[in-house]
Amino acid sequence: LGPVFNATQVEDSQLGLNPSNCCSIDSTMNGGIFWKLDDSTKLLGVQVILILAYSTIILFGVIGNSLVIYVVFKFKTLRTVTNFFIVNLAVADLLVNTLCLPFTLVYTLDGEWKFGEVLCFMLPCAQGMAVHVSTITLNVIALDRHRTIVNHTETKMSKDMCAVVIGVTWAVSILLASPLAIFREYETVDLSPEESIQVCMEKWPSSSMNGSIYSISALLVQYVLPLAINCVAYTRIWNTLNNHMMSGGRNDRQQRKKKTTKMLLTMVVVFAVSWLPFHAFQLAVDIDSTALYMKDFKLLFTVFHIVAMCSTFVNPILYGWLNNNYRSAFLSVCKCYPAFASRKRRAGGRETRKNADTLYTECESTHV
Repeated sequence: LGPVFNATQVEDSQLGLNPSNCCSIDSTMNGGIFWKLDDSTKLLGVQVILILAYSTIILFGVIGNSLVIYVVFKFKTLRTVTNFFIVNLAVADLLVNTLCLPFTLVYTLDGEWKFGEVLCFMLPCAQGMAVHVSTITLNVIALDRHRTIVNHTETKMSKDMCAVVIGVTWAVSILLASPLAIFREYETVDLSPEESIQVCMEKWPSSSMNGSIYSISALLVQYVLPLAINCVAYTRIWNTLNNHMMSGGRNDRQQRKKKTTKMLLTMVVVFAVSWLPFHAFQLAVDIDSTALYMKDFKLLFTVFHIVAMCSTFVNPILYGWLNNNYRSAFLSVCKCYPAFASRKRRAGGRETRKNADTLYTECESTHV
């Protein structure tokens, strides 16, 4: 343990590495060198648990987000502006599930970058981009609802404008994630005369301070700022809806708006709670770099990373739990419920027609 620890200290001081990519594990682990330290992740039982945890997140994330994308484009009544933003969020979460988690799991268990030089530069950037798209989209949804509910803007955002906003979201996300591809190095590190490993790591110019600046900036942009915007927006939305209901505006449309807002607010709470341990841990490492040399640093990082990644599959569950339209569409696709698109046209009594009309009206009036 001693020789590897000293080599790690030398490499860390030379390269100036800092954790900054909240999706990829390679930069946080200083190019893979820490993989050679003895820690709990080398225990078979721990590895089995990690494989099950990551596999479960990937499975539910891919199925849930793919289902959201499918039902929105399958059923015309779900093709609204807010739902297109939700689809954008699902696409970003789907990318995290496919581009982030499998590679992180393999790197965690194996301890060496085995995906080649091209992916060394492409994957961290793509991973960071997907996370930025998720956080920005949550803000866009909140600001759009704030515009229509608090500012009483009757004019709905057009689908063309929605497409422009989504395009700008991806462009900004690529720009924010680009340093993860630019300041990166793929090389072979000799651990001993007989052993060497391939590593993919961040390499910032001049001093380690540049990496710390980017890491803290990523924390602000990916967590603190989005959370602040969401909190302000949804607090004002919730107060506005409550005031309308208290002043005699207690009608079905207001109730539906409040229910939809509750669903979206729950999404933000899940985002805040799931990402808090990870970002707090990252901040602690930025403040005190000696934490990098803890025996179970790798295990702690992995556990917090798993908790953060749970947010990628929880949203589809929230849609099905808190929104009648998504729940009906999901069940319809699973052949467990009458066809969603034809429900409003079914014959067979006033109550059946009333329920179908209510579903259609809710979808149109709440945008979800």
